[in-house]
Amino acid sequence: MKLFFKYLLTGLVVLLAVMAVLLKYWDYVVNPWTRDGQVRAEVIQITPRVSAPIVKLAVEDNQFVKAGDLLFALDPRTFRADLESAQAKYDKTGDSYLGQEKQVEAAEAYVDVARAALLQARSAINQAESEIEKNKAEYERQQELLPKKATSIKSVERARANYEVSVQKRKGAVASLAQARASLAQSQADLAETRANLGAAGDANASIREARAAVEQAELNLEFTEIRAPVNGYVTNLELQLGSQAVANQPALALVDVDSFWIDAYFKENTIEDMGAGDKAVVTLMSYPDKPIEATVDSLGWGIAQDDGSTGDDLLPNISPTFEWIRLAQRVPVRIHLGELPEGVALRVGTTASVLVMTGTTGDGHDKSVPAVPAALQ
Repeated sequence: MKLFFKYLLTGLVVLLAVMAVLLKYWDYVVNPWTRDGQVRAEVIQITPRVSAPIVKLAVEDNQFVKAGDLLFALDPRTFRADLESAQAKYDKTGDSYLGQEKQVEAAEAYVDVARAALLQARSAINQAESEIEKNKAEYERQQELLPKKATSIKSVERARANYEVSVQKRKGAVASLAQARASLAQSQADLAETRANLGAAGDANASIREARAAVEQAELNLEFTEIRAPVNGYVTNLELQLGSQAVANQPALALVDVDSFWIDAYFKENTIEDMGAGDKAVVTLMSYPDKPIEATVDSLGWGIAQDDGSTGDDLLPNISPTFEWIRLAQRVPVRIHLGELPEGVALRVGTTASVLVMTGTTGDGHDKSVPAVPAALQ
């Protein structure tokens, strides 16, 4: 009897162990999983903005750099000379602007003088007309007195001469008025021309803005001779050499952004029905099979490329043959956001990963420990 209970107890323990294993395995089976995962990251192509020989190489291949660290430097001498030339032109433009300002002030003074001359000419005409009126009255009065013997012929002649002189003075004043008007028009035209040559005043002046922009461009070009890391990352596939020519807008080296790693996992289309953004996930790297990484589903892809219908020979559509009794499930890309990495795990772009997604765990406070994906599923 004791032997019977001993065997029964042993059987129950074995049965419970088998059930626990089966339930744990079923937990992985019922959740979508794939071995078709790949580590991805933003790979930044470091491209110089100017062309010049490389005079300093501050990094080595596969070296880690921080954002702002110097990667390599170009020969700055040409760009420093360009900056000095642009600065000299800027100073010269400023001096020229000040000279043109003085010309405008002088032209404005000439306009004021011409206006004063015009007013003086008009005043002279008014004065001449008054003298004409007065001298004419005196001449007529002398003519009336002469028959009465109340004046002399000499007085009449003097009055007539004064009248004729005042008439001539008015003609001269009219001529002076015309000349003053012409001088005013010319001085106003000269003022308009000098103002046009000067352009806008102060910092809004086109010549000054152009010269200042040339200085800023030269400063930027000089600054571009030092190429620095835009992000934290690893220098990859470095092939630069001292003295080689860096060409503007041509990639010189690659930098892997260490703060941008994610996993691209490709799931069969018939396994993503219950999958959604925010679901918990388990990522197991092939290079670290015993160090699972907690992760979450970031997003699911909305399309994949179509092979059928692509252009083939003779511009005809290329249609792949299919078997009517076999339907091959397409794979949909799922972007996986990685959580905190276990100690000793280093991510490398392009390496392989297995991914298991626990559907229905979005925002449920799922805090249980995450085991590695079983070897059968890796």
